[in-house]
Amino acid sequence: MPQKVAIESWDPDYGVPSTEQAEEAEVEIDVGVEVPEQRWAPIPAQIEQHPEALLFIDGVRRIDANAWLEDGRSPVRQGMFASFAAGAVRVVEQAHVDRVEVRRTLFAPGNPEAFVTRAGTYEPFGVATPGADALSSALQECLGDLEVDVAARVADNADLVVVDGPLYRRQHLPCTIGYVKTHRVQYLKGRPLETIAALAESERTPVFRFRTSWTRHAWYLRLPGSKAHAWSGVVRLEATADLALDETVSLANRTAAVLPRYASKPHKDPRAPQNLYPIAGLERELRRRLGDAVYVERALRAAAT
Repeated sequence: MPQKVAIESWDPDYGVPSTEQAEEAEVEIDVGVEVPEQRWAPIPAQIEQHPEALLFIDGVRRIDANAWLEDGRSPVRQGMFASFAAGAVRVVEQAHVDRVEVRRTLFAPGNPEAFVTRAGTYEPFGVATPGADALSSALQECLGDLEVDVAARVADNADLVVVDGPLYRRQHLPCTIGYVKTHRVQYLKGRPLETIAALAESERTPVFRFRTSWTRHAWYLRLPGSKAHAWSGVVRLEATADLALDETVSLANRTAAVLPRYASKPHKDPRAPQNLYPIAGLERELRRRLGDAVYVERALRAAAT
């Protein structure tokens, strides 16, 4: 029998797991990469020429509806209709959106079929296990794949590429750093931890190496803004561990000289200063490209009847 779809009446975001990538607590740290631990201290920003081509990469996701699918061959199973997009902002004197890719996908166990609506066709994506967590994880994986694809298409023509979030799965891209805005795990201790608290605006920590399920170089940077507590305005930058030390230090110095000028202001963005202006602007454009959520949901319900 043809695939039958029943759209769930609840808010599609109800009970959805967090979209943020979890920090890994099991970690090996080497703080003696750039300087010995006893010499850790804030490093002021160096005078650096602005990159001729600076890129910011980000992605957004939206669950359009939860659903129940029936095809007569297997038990009724839970599915999820989602829209997601990834894009790049290029800054060359002025910022402009360089590339945007939008996808609509039906996630469900087994072998779901494409689902056509007046808002577009949802391409099928089969997940291995049932349940909301598996569906949400599959969506996040697909969004990550799309971000990697966008970055790979534009990174060769940039002097610095800033990827919103950890660098994971994007270590192979040239001149690319991961930009981590939130800190759920405290990786450093002792003098290195004290150095983070002592950072002034545009100062960074020395580079360190840390390994969880993967290895990378990293450093912390404080962006301009009020210092309400020790971690105010602090972001973590990540670079591939495959770079030579001098290249990594040069990359760290470049971020300290360049990124603070894009820090957002509290009266314009509640996530200031960490939500950089180009990233915030890209997020708005990506959400606009997803289409009106109410219209999309109505299109799904109309197609399901």
